[in-house]
Amino acid sequence: MTTTDSVSVFAEGTFEEQIQELVDYVTRSSAEDERTAVLQSFLDIVKTDEGAKPVEMDEERRRHAVAFVLDQTKNLEIEGYFNLLFSHLLTLWSTDSSETELHISSLLGVLVASPSDHASVRYRIISNLFNATPRDSSLRLPIYTALLQVAAANAELKTLRLSRNDVEQWLQEWNISSEERSQFLKSIVDAFIKSGEPETAYQYTLSHVSSLPTSSPDGQSAAIDAIALALRLPALFDLDPLFKLDAVVAAKDHELFSLLQVFLNGGLPEFRSWIDKHPGVPEKYELDLAQLERKIRLLSFASLGFAHIGQDLPYSKVASTLQIELNQVEKWAIDVIRTGLLSGKLSQTTQSLHVYRSSARTFEQEQWEALERRLVAWKAGLASVLEVVTSAQNRGGGSSVSEVVQQVVQTGESVQVDAA
Repeated sequence: MTTTDSVSVFAEGTFEEQIQELVDYVTRSSAEDERTAVLQSFLDIVKTDEGAKPVEMDEERRRHAVAFVLDQTKNLEIEGYFNLLFSHLLTLWSTDSSETELHISSLLGVLVASPSDHASVRYRIISNLFNATPRDSSLRLPIYTALLQVAAANAELKTLRLSRNDVEQWLQEWNISSEERSQFLKSIVDAFIKSGEPETAYQYTLSHVSSLPTSSPDGQSAAIDAIALALRLPALFDLDPLFKLDAVVAAKDHELFSLLQVFLNGGLPEFRSWIDKHPGVPEKYELDLAQLERKIRLLSFASLGFAHIGQDLPYSKVASTLQIELNQVEKWAIDVIRTGLLSGKLSQTTQSLHVYRSSARTFEQEQWEALERRLVAWKAGLASVLEVVTSAQNRGGGSSVSEVVQQVVQTGESVQVDAA
């Protein structure tokens, strides 16, 4: 048995009574003569001729009756109405049938296009349909896409509480093609962009790009769009995941790829050189030059800090790297600390920044070598500490560690552990 999520449908009476109730709902605002005509058409469908099977036992007539109601359904936002209609629809047709797909598509079109401001009701109706379908059903794709459209149109995507874990699980469960998976991820990206949430859109952009064939036109176009979006985001500094996507690497001949490389490995001189060589490109891709320059300065500051972890970084070196005045260094230091790229302590007395921690833009061979040097330094320092403690213990005749430390302090012996 296929697993579905639980959706309650409360309905009483026979099939004919339930369907007539739906017809009454759908025609309640119609003119009297039109309402009478629709009701008569329905009665003609469900009436049982002499010697014929009652409608409850005649699946074909029941399908005809439900299809009749589906055709009449327009501009309705009554949750109970749709729950009952969904129940009959999913009972009379298999979820993987073309008829079910057609009827679901028609109903979703009604719900998405509804002019009403009661978006919360539409959320519940579409969510109920989503939960009523089997977890592996391909129908869940258009259903959730419709839900995204309604939420994005009302700038209420947060009400869906969508997470990347949910999306990844759904894409594994749904019986859909790779092209449909890519299109669904693109619809999520578009929805978050439309709702003014480009930071969230970027996270799904990475998934979208990775879902496409590397060398395909769609893959290349999506890769360039992803680079442009990443560069536009003022608070996005971790560009390494983007650079590691095959489709992005395949776009190495594109003008934006060279700019991405500057933000991964270069500094202000390389950035300004790129701008001089590509004067019209920033405007073409809606890139703010002032914002880009601030971003490359902050990344350059972090890289400088990474090379001075555990050391005092002179203001003069920061000013030279960032090409700023000496009296502006502390302002930039505060900014880079606020971004989380670096942590340290400013000293106006020594005109330096003591770096506790700093982020590397990429983690390649150079960064591994720097990490190795620091670990070797720590190892040597700890060995020195152990040597001093052992020596003091020998002199103290087996004293405890605390007593040895006190002896070391009193005798003035010192050990330097430099992690730089």
